[in-house]
Amino acid sequence: MRQASPLYTSTQMRVLVVEDELKIAEALRDGLEAERYTVSIERTGEAAFYRASTDAFDLIVMDLGLPGRDGLEVISALRRNTVRTPIMVLTARDSVGARVAGLDAGADDYIVKPFAFEELLARMRALMRRESAHPQLMLTAGPLSLDVVKRTITRNGEQLDLTVREFEVIECLMRFSRQVVSRETLAREVWKEARTSSLDNVIDVHVTRLRRKIDSEQTPSLIHTVRGIGFTLSLDPPSEHLTNH
Repeated sequence: MRQASPLYTSTQMRVLVVEDELKIAEALRDGLEAERYTVSIERTGEAAFYRASTDAFDLIVMDLGLPGRDGLEVISALRRNTVRTPIMVLTARDSVGARVAGLDAGADDYIVKPFAFEELLARMRALMRRESAHPQLMLTAGPLSLDVVKRTITRNGEQLDLTVREFEVIECLMRFSRQVVSRETLAREVWKEARTSSLDNVIDVHVTRLRRKIDSEQTPSLIHTVRGIGFTLSLDPPSEHLTNH
């Protein structure tokens, strides 16, 4: 997958705009929402790293000159954390060296300010087409192997018997392997609903049942709860706070 989810329709594409200048951020949000994208805004590098690591987006539009943590640092940290969401750099840095640095850090495309909004839209569509043209039909995470077409999953070669909903939950966790998947993301991608307190309870019940089937008497445990946020699928238990290591 991209990191972008194939569960979204074309009118539900989620874009994270990382821009410290409020007027530019709001103009981008208004323009993208008019094109029926769902837009979230972060204005600092730290906030962007946390948001992109804990929520699912189809595309990230990233300014480089951010307060605190530079955009290049954020992109590098996200790639080290195996966040594969397509990233488009949007910046005033127009030298060849700056473009090379952005692409080498892990960006997928680079557009220089000032820019034509129509060009931004076209480049966004091109990135999303590129991702959707190569869907992942086999997912692996440690000892887990999931076949999207056959809808089967094995641990160490042994097939697991999951319900339809349990399969959808583990597929979501595997697509974001080693990232924290929030309950909001699970509610949206698996249940196709907005997160509510009652749905949180349903999600927790399904994850508990899933953990019993996948981690039952198995070492190491794979499904971990990140208190107050959601869940992660990893060979290692999550640290108390997100890091870029």
